[in-house]
Amino acid sequence: MKSITATNDFVVKFANVNGSGSASANEMFAKSILRMGVPVSPRNIFPSNIQGLPTWYEVRVNERGWLGRRGGVDLMVAMNPQTWDADIAEIEPGGYLFYDSTRPLPKSKFRDEVRTLGMPITDICNATYDDPRQRQLFKNIIYVGALSVLLGIEADVIETLIGEQYRSKPKLYEPNVKALHIGRDYAQRNFSAEPIGLAVRRADAVGDRIFVDGNDAAALGCVYGGATVCAWYPITPSSSLAEAFQKYCAKYRIDPDTGAHRYAIVQAEDEIASIGMVTGAGWNGARAFTTTSGPGVSLMTEFIGLAYFAEIPVTIIDVQRGGPSTGMPTRTQQADLISCAYASHGDTKHVLLFPQDPLECFEFAVQALDLADRLQTPVFVMTDLDIGMNQRLCAPFAWDDARTYDRGKVMTAAELEAGKDFGRYKDVDGDGIPWRTYPGTHADKGAYFTRGTSRDPYARYSERGPDYLYNMERLLKKFETAKTLVPQPLPHKAAQPTKLGVIHFGSTAPAMEEAIDMLECDGVHLDTLRVRAFPFADAVAEFIAAHERVFVVEQNRDAQLRSMLVNEFGIDPARLVPVLHYDGTPITARFIAGAIARHARGAHATPQPAQAANA
Repeated sequence: MKSITATNDFVVKFANVNGSGSASANEMFAKSILRMGVPVSPRNIFPSNIQGLPTWYEVRVNERGWLGRRGGVDLMVAMNPQTWDADIAEIEPGGYLFYDSTRPLPKSKFRDEVRTLGMPITDICNATYDDPRQRQLFKNIIYVGALSVLLGIEADVIETLIGEQYRSKPKLYEPNVKALHIGRDYAQRNFSAEPIGLAVRRADAVGDRIFVDGNDAAALGCVYGGATVCAWYPITPSSSLAEAFQKYCAKYRIDPDTGAHRYAIVQAEDEIASIGMVTGAGWNGARAFTTTSGPGVSLMTEFIGLAYFAEIPVTIIDVQRGGPSTGMPTRTQQADLISCAYASHGDTKHVLLFPQDPLECFEFAVQALDLADRLQTPVFVMTDLDIGMNQRLCAPFAWDDARTYDRGKVMTAAELEAGKDFGRYKDVDGDGIPWRTYPGTHADKGAYFTRGTSRDPYARYSERGPDYLYNMERLLKKFETAKTLVPQPLPHKAAQPTKLGVIHFGSTAPAMEEAIDMLECDGVHLDTLRVRAFPFADAVAEFIAAHERVFVVEQNRDAQLRSMLVNEFGIDPARLVPVLHYDGTPITARFIAGAIARHARGAHATPQPAQAANA
């Protein structure tokens, strides 16, 4: 079989053991290609234990700029005997296998249609290093060196990255460079006579884009958005967001004259305490947020209901993971939509924002803080592990220093002194949003009880039916107002008129864009709509009405976005075709295109995760 040949367009996957030190070496490999001007999109697939279980690191190299998972592997770097068979099975016919050949393997362990590149890495390390830990750590740099020769990655680029990584530990620079060249020298002696068909060539396809993960981006957005309080409890995959917020606050939120910290970050004893602190801070007028994942949201629901009914600004960043229960803590999903949209008992509806990449994580974190104040309600930013913990190329963040925060309807002491009527839960503007005061605004006017119970418009306890109906219907009116304030959906027309449409959101976007391109090449044309918020804009219902069939692409089992569309708009469910991927790995372009193409040709359109596991 003919070997795969491709320049600046292939997928490399590393199969390692967690705790082996491979992550930093694999990341260095990805960044070296990026430094050569070629877009990359890496994804770290890791277990939820500290060490010993399998871990993978997949690098998509694509000069055209496709950043979603493609599906399939062109070059497998197999360093884990535990997963050997499954790893070898993922390689595309005509692809390549790079492995540690120290221990001989029978022919049955290989595939005839895959070219093998064996390197006795363990033997080389044993002969070079006496310390067992050094043997393990430098093994990773050695294989990066060998791969750099096989693929044409420039050595000085990697050397520069090593220097940057060990800037604070200069003694480690020379040993790592030495390990790099051990790998390069071996590859030049043993593989140069018959080069492989995959190559990296310098390009200028990165432009001014930055390389950052969504958790860092959202944390910076919270700083720029004016958050001064963060209360959180550690949970994968959101912990690094709170840690990044602390890092940025230490840089930007310390008074240069006094050294005073102008922020408060509390690692609470649990998620219940963290949301309680944030609710209290929001009531006091601070911009406050918490970050968590699905299990944390489950614990927070009672306080979320209080903030909704008492009308207190709260921002919650949900970095979604596999569920239910403990589920898959280090795998990605989009399965918290319903639990967040209707969190708490009784009739509740919450604002959700759906960022697609780190840039929107930054922008939507800022906007969520504004919306929480404007609407006086909890606002969720619905990111996930794929966006949150994986570095992604995106446009640079922009900030207008003239921008002011939207604090919403806050009555001042002067207005109260002038005799302005103040009813804490009274709608005076017709948009469902009442006026509030900050505690301590006035000595004897404007004070109020915050009630999680039924009340009249002046916050006086009441169990009268008309008072309860007034508040519940006003909250719905406020939710309608939110439609005009949240990020609007983004449509894209197909190259030719079509009766087929696709709705998608969040982290499915990169793969979705490539899938549409693949489908168009196959003669299947679809209009697309990326939903960016809940409540859904009227444009979403209009998009559905304009098409005979609309595919709804999401990463959960129960078609949660589709269910919400049916629930909110009263749409015939038969018109919305679910395309579901929920095995914990990020969705691929091939999976989406295959599912839609099969349905477009009359086949069933709901592939199951068993079909998607290696898609």
